[in-house]
Amino acid sequence: MHIELVIAKLITVGLGVLITYQAYKGYRTYGSEPMLYVAIGFLFISVGAVIEGVLFDVVGLSIFLAGTIQTGVVALGMIVILYSLYGPMSQTMDEEEHP
Repeated sequence: MHIELVIAKLITVGLGVLITYQAYKGYRTYGSEPMLYVAIGFLFISVGAVIEGVLFDVVGLSIFLAGTIQTGVVALGMIVILYSLYGPMSQTMDEEEHP
């Protein structure tokens, strides 16, 4: 594997973990359940950023299967983030703020 790609992947994971931490901190500070889902979603997306290479190089899966799993993990993260935006808890908070 090229060192430049490894560095880029590590930066991507680092940024994702930082976003995850800040969202979780927002959840803990304000008790905002949607922020918890944002944190979980970004955690999945961060893992998805590197899982393809790990599954291909370390585990030995085919590039097709590794890419499919990676896409599924990232999509799951996006679904969780969408839930944080449109889920029942977000709608309840909007109704409380705008009667």
